[in-house]
Amino acid sequence: MKVDFSLFGLLAGVVFCFLIFISSTSRSTDAESEMRVAYNNLPQNIRAVNLDKTFVFCDEVLPNSFDVRERLDRELLVNSYWQSNTMLSLKRMTRYFPTIERIFTEQGVPTDLKYLAVAESNLDNVTSPARAKGIWQFMKPAGKEYGLEINDEVDERYHLERSTLAAAKYLKYLKRRFGTWIDAAAAYNVGPTAYRNIMDKQGGNYFDLNVNSETARYVFRVVAIKEILSNPQDFGFYIEPKDRYYPLDNFYKVEVTESVPSWSAFAAKHGISYRELKIYNPWLRENKLTVKKNIYHIKIPKG
Repeated sequence: MKVDFSLFGLLAGVVFCFLIFISSTSRSTDAESEMRVAYNNLPQNIRAVNLDKTFVFCDEVLPNSFDVRERLDRELLVNSYWQSNTMLSLKRMTRYFPTIERIFTEQGVPTDLKYLAVAESNLDNVTSPARAKGIWQFMKPAGKEYGLEINDEVDERYHLERSTLAAAKYLKYLKRRFGTWIDAAAAYNVGPTAYRNIMDKQGGNYFDLNVNSETARYVFRVVAIKEILSNPQDFGFYIEPKDRYYPLDNFYKVEVTESVPSWSAFAAKHGISYRELKIYNPWLRENKLTVKKNIYHIKIPKG
């Protein structure tokens, strides 16, 4: 019998290609299955925040209503899972909280209010879009009203001790005007005139008021920050002592009673860099100082 080898070869080729197709399809399906398994097992451990406790701020107990707990829950979740920002706060609080706590204690202000500085600036000398400045985010009129020197060469909103003292005095005024520290904190955010108008129209305290989104969240954000920074491991944050930013307290002070034509030359005279001078004295805003009647004390780092 005569065999048609050309037809046989054609059939063999078709079978070979089919087997290759089945094999590649199987491998592709296996790979896709493995990818789906990988995506369905992301290395995360995300849990809801435990709200089964009484929350207290400045010795004032937050109401146990569904609205209050849900608003607080939001801020606890946002700040718990905003890891980089919260970790920076944990590092910086070691540098700034001792000074803030000392001044608040001396002024009779609850130390819980130190967490306002975290909510306002994340403990950084920032400038807001509205031109509020420094750790406590004072606007220029309020800063001057509470004794801060603010001009082109000096801006004490960036002076930790003096701005904290101004914040303490301002918070005490707000407490006298609105009755509770929680309402004082809310008024710190929105401003006393606006807050008074809202209270007069709606009645009640902070938790009863229907205010703009920022102010509605503000006190809850501060309470959430307190909870997280006070108990970081409960929220999954672990920080070694060596990783914290410690106070810049290794310095001596130089009294300045005459104008300084160049802070660069002043720094060089005292054996430090211009950068070091500005780190220790961020309230010096220009490269010179015109002294009229004030006396200034400049921090000079040792070593």
